[in-house]
Amino acid sequence: MSSFSVNQNKLQKRLRRLTAEAVTDYNMIEDGDRVMVCLSGGKDSYTMLDMLMHLQKVAPIRFELVAVNMDQKQPGFPEHVLPAYLSELGIDYHILERDTYSIVREKVPEGKTTCSLCSRLRRGNLYTFADEIGATKMALGHHRDDIVETFFLNMFHGGNLKAMPPKLRADDGRNVVIRPLAYCSERDIEAYSQMRGFPIIPCNLCGSQENLQRQVVKGMLQAWEKEAPGRIENIFRSLRNVQPSQLADPKLFDFAGLKVDDDATPRFVNVMNL
Repeated sequence: MSSFSVNQNKLQKRLRRLTAEAVTDYNMIEDGDRVMVCLSGGKDSYTMLDMLMHLQKVAPIRFELVAVNMDQKQPGFPEHVLPAYLSELGIDYHILERDTYSIVREKVPEGKTTCSLCSRLRRGNLYTFADEIGATKMALGHHRDDIVETFFLNMFHGGNLKAMPPKLRADDGRNVVIRPLAYCSERDIEAYSQMRGFPIIPCNLCGSQENLQRQVVKGMLQAWEKEAPGRIENIFRSLRNVQPSQLADPKLFDFAGLKVDDDATPRFVNVMNL
């Protein structure tokens, strides 16, 4: 086996292991679940589907996978790509046709970023469809780097400490969202996607427009990672090791009621009282 093949094998095993660990740690998938796998046609969602299909074969539980892509009616969208790919895989799938493109173009002024509204419309439609097909879990392809970037975006621009949780119940209680790639790095996913030759579909709604603020944060994190390899992983690890008493939120810790413990052992003994 060539060294390149060895590296490919290691990459696949690492992604499979990290996906299985995340699914297990957060009890993302349970016996009898019907998991709606949301496919955008990008590297992340293709990799997620690949990982879940493998997990389905080796897991000690039985669960169903249903792939769903939302055709947002962007001009030039290659409608044949995903059906052909999914048919070849032999997986149950649905193409959900919703013209959110026209809504975004109507609501967002020329030159403004469309990502936020586009994402909200897509998510809302997918939530509803998951309910319609009886999906008990809804899998999204966000990875470790997405989670860390969102953490800094919320801190810098929202004044709060929150990110993308690996598992989330929707506000109305009707859907449970899971992120099986929560432990996987974008770098590994990119390499795996290229290795597998997934038929990537670019987002043409806004000319592959990138959210400017997210790109700034991504650049910052990449610079940190280059300067100190492992820093992104350490930041993500900190999100799993929160100590409320060492922060400043009085809703999470009773700072007001914090007093000296009269029963605590003294640090020294007063010899004059012996």
